[in-house]
Amino acid sequence: MKAEGGSYWVWIGIALLFRVILICFPTNLNLGSRPEVATPVTSLRRLAEGYWLKQASMSPYAGSMYHGSPLLIYILGPLTVKRIEGKPSHILCSLLFVIADFLTALLIRATGYKLKFTKSQFLKRGNLSKLLESSRKFSAEDIASLVYLWNPFTIATCVGSSTSPLENMMIVLSLYGACSRLAPLAAFGWVIATHLSLYPVILIIPVILILGHGPDSPPVRLLGSSFSTSGYKDDKSSTLPIRGFQTFSWRFVFHFLLWALIWSVYVLVLSAIYLKEFGGLNEMFRKTYGFIISVEDLSPNIGILWYFFAEVFVIFREFFLIVFNMNILFMILPLAIRLSHRPCFLAFVYVVISSMLKSYPSIGDSALYLGLLALFIDEVRDIRFSFFLFCGYIGVSLLSPVMHNLWIWRGTGNANFYFATGIAYACLQTVLVTESVSAMLNHDRTIRKELTASK
Repeated sequence: MKAEGGSYWVWIGIALLFRVILICFPTNLNLGSRPEVATPVTSLRRLAEGYWLKQASMSPYAGSMYHGSPLLIYILGPLTVKRIEGKPSHILCSLLFVIADFLTALLIRATGYKLKFTKSQFLKRGNLSKLLESSRKFSAEDIASLVYLWNPFTIATCVGSSTSPLENMMIVLSLYGACSRLAPLAAFGWVIATHLSLYPVILIIPVILILGHGPDSPPVRLLGSSFSTSGYKDDKSSTLPIRGFQTFSWRFVFHFLLWALIWSVYVLVLSAIYLKEFGGLNEMFRKTYGFIISVEDLSPNIGILWYFFAEVFVIFREFFLIVFNMNILFMILPLAIRLSHRPCFLAFVYVVISSMLKSYPSIGDSALYLGLLALFIDEVRDIRFSFFLFCGYIGVSLLSPVMHNLWIWRGTGNANFYFATGIAYACLQTVLVTESVSAMLNHDRTIRKELTASK
């Protein structure tokens, strides 16, 4: 066990060192200019422009450059000033993103431990300990953290002057806080993630389910009469319920909602103070959330909305804005009902759907949900088309910059070339989420059959 633990930390150290080496060559890599890496919402270059405007006594939202949080300008802005030979040096920001990636990996690992303990308690009660047996060198939570750190998408996002690592860290922090039943921590992560990008707001449903039922709560129909009617406790003696053994705990949910309100007020007050001379909160909401919902910037990205709204007739624009924005909301309730017993997995599904349908997606979104998916490596190990998905992600990663170069710089292609890679990327995410959900439900059926056979 010591050797395995040591090798795990060696891989962690190499991943961090690899990032630091790449940071030393920002001009050669030039990842910050890639539309797959940095979007109008997450670009550090746009943040530097907003900071310059603020220093010039103008609104950071003047013009059409910056559309992020004013708090990011306050925290990261001073780190983006020109330092080396008149060229902008983002080394300090990149080092901050390296730390964010490291903390995110640790939070994914800690969340995996909480999830593993819950699953093991349920399987032991049902005499299904054989489902816990594995010949892997690393556990699922270790694999998940390593997948996140070594994912090329994560590395490119970290080195490529994008604020996505901070958003990913806050999302995982919220999930970890919920799994640990630390309502203030869960609320803080959820509020900050929602403040940085609108779409994490839908994660309030899995967070509430985790706080109420625990990280993994098998449905009642999977439980047999051999189970006791009491809950169980983790190593810190904090009760983690299993559905069927214990009712929904509203106390933690109320604490979460209270702290979410407190943190929201705190963030809004700080933002209002920072923007008190430049339109206040109205300007912030219009230039951040309004910008995201209305899809004002039609510059190419790895998504599909930019091309669609560039081609659609103006008279139909508002109608399709409603359709695309409501599309995510229509999926929330059915998925929550069907996967309420797997709230952590439900959070993964929500992250995939939001990254697929959001107005300004980036590969940083894929980095997060691929890391979360690895937490369920035992449940989705029989997922179909895994080789197709693996090759598809590699193909899109290679073809996207090529098609962009042919269109923008070579002049031998057109927008359809690049848009085709966006369609392929969206299709891959659709296949991934449908097949992973199917694999999880098949795993539940396997548990039900094993419990029936053991009676």
